[in-house]
Amino acid sequence: MLLARRYRWTVGLTVGGLFLTLGLLTACLPAPTPPPTPTATATATATVVWFPPTNTPTPLPRPPARPTFEPRPGVGDLLLEDSFDQPQVWLTSSTASTEILIARQRLTLSMDNGPAGRLLFSPRSEPLLRDFYAEIDATLSLCRGRDQYGLLVRLMSYQDYYRYAVNCQGEIRLERVQGGAAIPLQNWQPSGDAPLGAPAQVRIGVWAAGPELRFFLDDHYQFTVRDPVFAQGALGVFILSSSGSPVTVSFSHLRIYPVTYSTPTPSPSPSPSPTPTRTPLP
Repeated sequence: MLLARRYRWTVGLTVGGLFLTLGLLTACLPAPTPPPTPTATATATATVVWFPPTNTPTPLPRPPARPTFEPRPGVGDLLLEDSFDQPQVWLTSSTASTEILIARQRLTLSMDNGPAGRLLFSPRSEPLLRDFYAEIDATLSLCRGRDQYGLLVRLMSYQDYYRYAVNCQGEIRLERVQGGAAIPLQNWQPSGDAPLGAPAQVRIGVWAAGPELRFFLDDHYQFTVRDPVFAQGALGVFILSSSGSPVTVSFSHLRIYPVTYSTPTPSPSPSPSPTPTRTPLP
C-alpha cells in the first residue's frame, strides 16, 4: 500500500516537473512573429485621355494672290460731254419711213414698218478716238423681240466699224462690220442688264485700248474682245428692225474719257473663223 502511494507521488512529481519544465522552456522561447497582414494590390486602370493628340496637318501652299480685276483701267478725266445741243456734229435725216433728229437734248432714231433687217445709224463727226472710254444713255420707246440698238465704235466709214448691239429680248453681241459684211466677234449672249423691251432705259459703255475692247451695260462689265483690225475711228449710234416692225430709240448724255493703258500680249490660241453676213446700208 505504501509502495503504491509512493509510486503515485513519484509519478505525480515527475509529471508535475515535466509540465513545469515545459512551462519554463516555453517562457524562454521568443514570442512568435505574427503573420504579415495582406495588403490590397492596386488594380491598374486605363487613364482617360480627354483630348488625344492628333497629327498636325501639313498646311497646303497658298496660291499666289491675284490682282483684283479692274474692268476700266487707265480712265482719265472727262474729255468730252455731249448734251446733244449741237446738231451739226451728228448725221440727221428724214425720209418717208425713217427719221434721225436732235431735239430736247436727245438724238432720236426711228423707223416705221419696213423690210426685216433694216438698219439706221448716225455717226458723230468728231473726235477721232483711239484709246478711250465712252458711255451713252439709251431710252427705248418702241422695241421688241430681236430689234436692236447700240453703239458704233472706231467707225472708219459707213461700211467699216465695230457694232455693239443690244436686242430687246435681253441679249448682247459684238460685230466687226468690214466692207459692209458683219462678222460676229462675240455672238449673242444673255445679259441681266439688258432691258426686255420698251419702255426702258440703259447706259451703254465701251472701253478701248489698243486691240482690246471691253463692253458694259449700266456700268456693269459684260465681256472683252481683242481685235486689231480697227485701231481708231469715230463714234455712232444705231437701231435695227429684225422683223420690219417700228423701232424708236433715243440717245442722250454722251461722255468720253481718255484711256492710258497698255494691254498685255495674249497667248495665241486657235479660234474658228466666223461666217460674215452682209449688213444693209441705211
